[in-house]
Amino acid sequence: MLSRDEYLAAWSRWHGGTDPADSRLVHGWLTLAYTLAVPLARLSPLVATALGLAVAGAAVGPAAAGGAWLVLAGVLVGLSGLLDSLDGALAIAGGRASRRGFVLDSAVDRLTEVAYALALWVAGAPGWLAVAFGALCWLPDYLRARAGQAGVSETGAISVWERPTRVAMAGFTLGGAGVVAGLDLAEEVVIAGAAVGCLLGVVGTAQLGVQLRRALGDDARQ
Repeated sequence: MLSRDEYLAAWSRWHGGTDPADSRLVHGWLTLAYTLAVPLARLSPLVATALGLAVAGAAVGPAAAGGAWLVLAGVLVGLSGLLDSLDGALAIAGGRASRRGFVLDSAVDRLTEVAYALALWVAGAPGWLAVAFGALCWLPDYLRARAGQAGVSETGAISVWERPTRVAMAGFTLGGAGVVAGLDLAEEVVIAGAAVGCLLGVVGTAQLGVQLRRALGDDARQ
């Protein structure tokens, strides 16, 4: 296994030179994933990837049940996010990272975000708001992928709407709704959380758009 600093440096190389130290949340999230990966070094990253997707899908059931079950839904969302980061830590820190695994992990991330949006919808968020939340989870990474195809090697600075933030917003929204379910405020909390997530998504996408526009402009001048 690589050391933590070596892992963070390798993660940065796999993500277009993005420095995880630019965000305390991302840096802390990756450090936690690395800490969990060390005693599980022999576990296949693909197992963690599959478990992450399964756990995200499993969150939809308790979200639909409502009431105190929403707390479980929030916990499952958080656990799925940790498993997603764990597979990357196992692959990179264990020297098993590959382009195929990188693409597969990205695809599974998008599927888990569909599950988050679906969980918010069945928990009480209007359909249009849940769709907007899911779309704004997808859009930044789609833009980065298209920019990469256009020749931009950098992924840009970390925005307010990266993967850990998306997981946290979905998880805390569902969990918080479960906590206040006895006060008949669960639906209001779900709607508010989804709306705040969308606002962060718009801001984060705008931040990324400015960075990519500059990068694409510099590329054109060259």
